[in-house]
Amino acid sequence: VLNLPFVRRQHKVDYFGATLLVAGVSALLLVTVWGGNEYRWGSSTITGLAALGGFLMIAFVFQERRAAEPILPLRLFRNSVVSLASAISILVGLSMFGVTVFLPLYFQIVTGASATKSGLLMIPMVVGLMLTSISSGRIISHTGKYRMFPIAGSLVTTVGLLLMSRLDVGTTRLESSAYMFVLGCGLGMMMQTLILAVQNVVPHADMGAATSGVTFFRSMGGAFGVAAFGSILNNRLDYYVPRHVPPAVLQSLGSPSGDALGRSRRVIEALPELARIGVIQSFADSLQVVFMAAVPLAVVAFLLTWFLKEVPLREDVHVGGVAETEFELPLGPGGISDERPLPTSSTPSA
Repeated sequence: VLNLPFVRRQHKVDYFGATLLVAGVSALLLVTVWGGNEYRWGSSTITGLAALGGFLMIAFVFQERRAAEPILPLRLFRNSVVSLASAISILVGLSMFGVTVFLPLYFQIVTGASATKSGLLMIPMVVGLMLTSISSGRIISHTGKYRMFPIAGSLVTTVGLLLMSRLDVGTTRLESSAYMFVLGCGLGMMMQTLILAVQNVVPHADMGAATSGVTFFRSMGGAFGVAAFGSILNNRLDYYVPRHVPPAVLQSLGSPSGDALGRSRRVIEALPELARIGVIQSFADSLQVVFMAAVPLAVVAFLLTWFLKEVPLREDVHVGGVAETEFELPLGPGGISDERPLPTSSTPSA
């Protein structure tokens, strides 16, 4: 029932910039998905897509510099906190989404769990993520210090990925749960803390763009991670399957590719005993390589977190300094204000 002041502002949506961004990212994603699988890495299709994606991303940068209201203001990256948090978010996305997507594949193919059970088996990682995310948030709200959590989180994530690279055919449920819990603890200390660090240093008017930008970089890292690690997995399967499956048996099966074997657990279960054991071992060895490939990314993230500045947390959440303005609403009948003494702000909202 409050009759609050309202100001309508006209905005110009940067549709052209959004189109360039989507097209550029899509082209680069196709490079990682098709490279080494559908086409050779040096083929004209892959090199053409890489060149097209690079050109579109450069065009996107120029468009954002000239757009009246860019969807991703480049001035934000002049702040070292925003730049570092964006880079670390890409690496977090690569490590989190690029690796955890293959955990159900490990449980279903290597350990023989059903699709539903493989999802339930990942609960320890979610528990670790929730515990550290909530506890780090409470500690930050009491101390006002956040820099130590990305540093500790990236270190724990590195340890977790190293443990995940030990997953094998003989790994027990308790061991795999402990490995996932450690990985979840590391990710939980990083994800929301990086967003908080960015929100703390940007102007209120850019809060939405900065927050969505960091989230976008994390999602983009995850998309590239899934594609890149998927290519690594298929490549290693094509390497290990001929070495773990007897040549005569493999020839009788028509030399199926690793990608074809990984599409369904039923395909593997229908194989002869020697072939089935060899294929399962091939998946275990290939997934170890995938998890190990993510370790250098986590190490780079750990090094970058040391350059993240500790900026005191801001204490106001209002736009245009409303927090510093004291006023009292005259109450009308029934305790409801019948006047509009609220101050207005000339600062555009995010």
